[in-house]
Amino acid sequence: MITRLRVVARLWLIPTALATAVLNVGPVPARGACSAPLFAYRHGAVFFSERGRVERVRVELADTDDRMEIGLMCRTALDPDAGMLFLFPAPTSTPFWMKNTLIPLSIAFIDSNWHIVKIIEMATAPDPAQGPFATYRPDKPYRYALEVNAGYFTRHALDEGAEVRFEPQEGGLSQTPLPLQ
Repeated sequence: MITRLRVVARLWLIPTALATAVLNVGPVPARGACSAPLFAYRHGAVFFSERGRVERVRVELADTDDRMEIGLMCRTALDPDAGMLFLFPAPTSTPFWMKNTLIPLSIAFIDSNWHIVKIIEMATAPDPAQGPFATYRPDKPYRYALEVNAGYFTRHALDEGAEVRFEPQEGGLSQTPLPLQ
């Protein structure tokens, strides 16, 4: 009887965990030395056009305060064509830092009109949990920030002159940048 109850209890946990992830009910604690909540992110793609070439980055959307706070913390790897797009509700000068970030990143700060304001390389902290932590921000306000693997923009010969377009996974094709609320 006890064994059967354990099996039933385990079977009940699987749909509950899936429902939590799918319905964005709340964060699920991560396991391991570095601990940060895991979220079910919305997805999309960012396209950069420059010198006749188009580069695509698959993105997870950090579109709430808790998702923005966690960002790419505790990740040990990021696919070469993947990143995280931070969507602020209005222009900001909020700095980024690399607390609990285990992989070096590049960040493109993007204004409300989807023009790149600044690209900065961000190194991991000597101690990702305790710091010290450098802060990163452009001289001008920005509305969106895209984090990708360190060196991404250099490898793809992209700079502040690149045209930027965002397409949410849930929507269709967009010829112009989408205003996000």
